[in-house]
Amino acid sequence: MKKEEKLPLKFNSITDFHRVFGLSKPLHPMISFIENKDFKIQRDGLPNSFILNFYKISYKTSLCGKVKYGQSNYDFGEGGLICTAPNQLFGTPDETMYSGYTLMIHPDFFRTYSLAKNIHNFGYFSYSMNEALHLSEKEKSTIFSVFKSIDEELKNNIDDFSQDVILSQVELLLNYCNRFYRRQFITRKAVNNDMLQKLEFYLEDYFQSKKTTEQGLPTVQLIAEHLNISSGYLSDMLRSLTGQNTQQHIHNKLIEKAKEKLAITELSINEIAYELGYEHPQSFSKFFKAKTSLTPLKFRQSLN
Repeated sequence: MKKEEKLPLKFNSITDFHRVFGLSKPLHPMISFIENKDFKIQRDGLPNSFILNFYKISYKTSLCGKVKYGQSNYDFGEGGLICTAPNQLFGTPDETMYSGYTLMIHPDFFRTYSLAKNIHNFGYFSYSMNEALHLSEKEKSTIFSVFKSIDEELKNNIDDFSQDVILSQVELLLNYCNRFYRRQFITRKAVNNDMLQKLEFYLEDYFQSKKTTEQGLPTVQLIAEHLNISSGYLSDMLRSLTGQNTQQHIHNKLIEKAKEKLAITELSINEIAYELGYEHPQSFSKFFKAKTSLTPLKFRQSLN
């Protein structure tokens, strides 16, 4: 008889997370700073995975073995900074993997602050674990100094300014992560250019093989899965290289193929729309005019 697999354990509070992983009670119920070496992981009785209902920013060093995140396992030979949003699925870690620091923040901590609206602008919260931020020694020192400031503020007596001070430091941390990810895109430009080339090959093949008539227009998610990269990381990487995100690259290829068919074939506008993956020709015509300022028919006529 097959052993029944336990459902993921969902943590709605940081206090419950501390209790389950053998940590002392958090100094504040909605934000916690932890040294990873303090985790006491008793695998007996724990499910294989868990879900956090809060943000987590974690720097892991000396990571050994595999870490499960979502549906995949990732091998790490060196540390990295990993930022995750609420409701992400994690594998229960092995205690031998844990050193470094972890900051956890419940969304309610900044619900009435501007960060509640702006945090969605920090796209790296949607990156996969294998897209961790790898810091230089200088960058690591900067990040650790902000961690230390947050930790010290949490250890002070809570007063009317505590939340404002801590959130200003959290925002500083997030902005540093933005800066350092941009640096990572630049220093890995050769690798990223290979990824851009693979993207172009994939789009060219997708349109040439007429997958559009069977599967419809290519999507950002479809391309990201093909390239084995998260959609957020892919768009941010492309923007750093070309100034355009993945959706804009798809649109450019679509316009290129549409112009090609309008120029060298005698297919009707409706037939071209269908070949490019549109169910409704009027949607294709509207899109084409928005991108070129001409209807498909006017564009074809302009070639004569």
